[in-house]
Amino acid sequence: MEIAKKITLLFAILSAIIISLLSGFVWYFSNEFAFEDFYKRLEARVNIAAQLKLYEDDNNSVYAKMRNQYLERLPSEKEYIIEAGKPEIKVDIVLPKSFYNRINAGLMARYRTDNHFYAGKFFRNNKSGYIVVVSANDPVGFRELKDLQKILIIGFFLSVILSFVVGWKFSNYMLMPLRNIIKSVKKIKAENLHLRLDVKKGSDEMSQLAETFNNMLNRLETAFETQNNFISNASHELRTPLTIISGEVELAMKASDDSLKQHKALLKIKDESERLEHILTSLLGLAQSGFNGKNQPREKVRMDELLWEIKDSVNQVHPDSKIEIDFSSLPEDEEQLTLKVNKNLIKLAITNIVSNACKYSDYKPVNIILESKSNILSIAVTDQGIGIPESDVQHIFEPFYRASNTNKFKGYGVGLPLSLNIIRLHRGSIAIKSQEGIGTEIKVVLPIIG
Repeated sequence: MEIAKKITLLFAILSAIIISLLSGFVWYFSNEFAFEDFYKRLEARVNIAAQLKLYEDDNNSVYAKMRNQYLERLPSEKEYIIEAGKPEIKVDIVLPKSFYNRINAGLMARYRTDNHFYAGKFFRNNKSGYIVVVSANDPVGFRELKDLQKILIIGFFLSVILSFVVGWKFSNYMLMPLRNIIKSVKKIKAENLHLRLDVKKGSDEMSQLAETFNNMLNRLETAFETQNNFISNASHELRTPLTIISGEVELAMKASDDSLKQHKALLKIKDESERLEHILTSLLGLAQSGFNGKNQPREKVRMDELLWEIKDSVNQVHPDSKIEIDFSSLPEDEEQLTLKVNKNLIKLAITNIVSNACKYSDYKPVNIILESKSNILSIAVTDQGIGIPESDVQHIFEPFYRASNTNKFKGYGVGLPLSLNIIRLHRGSIAIKSQEGIGTEIKVVLPIIG
């Protein structure tokens, strides 16, 4: 069943329950109090009948005259004078014992059967005690009660129908944004992943859903583009050393009598094999650091201590490197320097950045600044190297892409994409600022999550 139908049905059922309770409430109290005025009229007639028939008074003639002139005779009105102690004198029906018990207690008693009403009270004169009962019909009040019953029944069914219609309109109105999202999502396919959902202003659930879809589409589009670039570049990068190795093997086979040529060919094969191994290792690192949904093991790491380890690692690979670490902006609370990360991966990411800074600056001083503010930890790596041309900055995080001014430096264009994947895996980001011929600053921003 569709959500709109479920909402409509639930709305109609709840409305029916509420309306039925309200109708029952109205009916109960109407039934209880609808005849209150008629009972009072009967009770007045009980008192007048007792006065006229049980008491000898000079004013009885006046009472009788007033009754005849001002009190209309009720439909089927009857009077009964029952002497106390003679229960054999009956009224037109057998009244319940509770009726007489109330009279014996000195109170005015009431009783109704269908549309016939009774009121009675005990009176005592000089001779004996008497029970005076007056009965009559109330066709007007009974008819009004019947009319109210019909109105409530008709109103109940009309209200349920109306609530069903209103519920249907309401559910359609509330689900219209969701239907629009579904319709828009159905239009998005692999060939048009650049399309996005229209996000309305506000913080309601529909806006959040559309924004979540857009974020997912951003990741999917990035993944598709990365995959396409990865396959294209990887095939090119792998083909080059394999072609060289194949050519050198043929050359060595032809120069079977020339040991010098064979030696040079074998050295070339060795270099290209090492290059191929490095590329494959980098490709494996890229694959393992991607958003594959796997939970990487994490531990708490002091980032200031990790930077010293990174400095030592880079100095071992590049002994001529000059790395300076600036801790002048460190907070007093060491918790602001501690991150829960995968230590090996985060170390690899920052090491790649620092190593590139040393390599592309011809081993001029490289400055690392560690800061921690508002639950955000940042590591800024600044060099005085060749910089990155403005046209190349937007591509440097693409696998195997190398800037146009890096020809004299050995590299494979995998380090920065690998670092970006690792930083994103830790919910962080990388910002870059560079000027050709002056230097580059790469800032890694990571959230401090307890």
